[in-house]
Amino acid sequence: MADPDGPLSGTVVLDLSRALAGPHAAMLLGDLGARVIKVEQPGRGDDTRGWGPPFAGPEDERTSTYFLSCNRNKESVELDLKDPSGVELLTRLVRVSDILVENFRPGVLDRRGFGAERLHELNSRLIICSITGFGHDGPEGGRAGYDQIAQGEAGLMSVTGPDPQTPTKVGVPIGDLLAGMNAAQGALAALYERMRTGRGTVVRTSLLSALIGVHAFQGTRWSVAGDRPEPIGNHHPSIAPYGAYTCGDGMLQVAVASEEQWRRFAVLLGLDPDDTRFGSNAARVDNRTALNAEMENVLATDTRDSWLDRISAIGIPCGAIRSIDQVYQWEQARAQGGVLSVRHPALGDIELPGSALRLEDPASGASRNRVGHQPPPRLGEHNDSVRAWLAGLEETAAS
Repeated sequence: MADPDGPLSGTVVLDLSRALAGPHAAMLLGDLGARVIKVEQPGRGDDTRGWGPPFAGPEDERTSTYFLSCNRNKESVELDLKDPSGVELLTRLVRVSDILVENFRPGVLDRRGFGAERLHELNSRLIICSITGFGHDGPEGGRAGYDQIAQGEAGLMSVTGPDPQTPTKVGVPIGDLLAGMNAAQGALAALYERMRTGRGTVVRTSLLSALIGVHAFQGTRWSVAGDRPEPIGNHHPSIAPYGAYTCGDGMLQVAVASEEQWRRFAVLLGLDPDDTRFGSNAARVDNRTALNAEMENVLATDTRDSWLDRISAIGIPCGAIRSIDQVYQWEQARAQGGVLSVRHPALGDIELPGSALRLEDPASGASRNRVGHQPPPRLGEHNDSVRAWLAGLEETAAS
């Protein structure tokens, strides 16, 4: 596979990871133009190849939609580290890679002869990106970590859901995704540092640290003020009115984040902006139940779309609550690169969730993103081409 355009063109990423956090990190680097070689267990591949339903495609090649979500722009090579030929191939790949992504439990790579010290003996410029469930050290550093377990342990479920009796996970594996994003960010920082030092480094993150890292105001609410957060459903714990509200034919969301916005919004709904119960944000938070009831009495008199038009007209942030299928049909989402099209050898033309980044030339406005995205690979699809590429590099180096 030729290097595509993009800021990471010419960078080689060796993806030893499986499931979601590591594959997501490697995919983000691939979206930026890196060449990503995904190493998979012979005959079985990444665990997510079997995660379904749903599956798609013909009966003789059913494809997991989960796998499709996190493995575009990669080449698949089968390799068994229990086989000497697999050890040899991985050694050759390490020598020519810039970044290695792995999410094994702590100590697994060491036992297989590819600990950090050995990897840097093979390639001193290699950046090792290591993702774990609960960290590589500490009293519980060896624990296996899956997303929902980490969401519970990291406190995220305790602030999500309708009430304190119903802790709720986020609807996507947010711990995996955030850990993958942090890993990709760390790898980019390490690449930049390598320009100065000439050496690679080890980048570590975990599902636990990724989730604690996004506690934001919920974290300081406890760590600074000693106030333990609890879930309150679809409303903001520190701002009111800010949340989801029922109107005549459905629900809408509105965010009133300043006193000036409150006065305009209150007048639109026919509420008294100087009512002492609602005269400041703090008062509105304290009297949220009464405020919500008065708001919904008014909102019930008209349709969602009518209210959205009227609220938008006075400059108050508001919006509908879209289903996933509606998002993929929404022109604004498509205009922002939220939908990416690729041609899959078994599935034909398919659409995937797109990259969140857009890079542009400041003078011309021309895109600097990767040109031409590749579909998630079949298992072992690039066994021969990667070996041929390696042989060519080695022949050139020897001459």
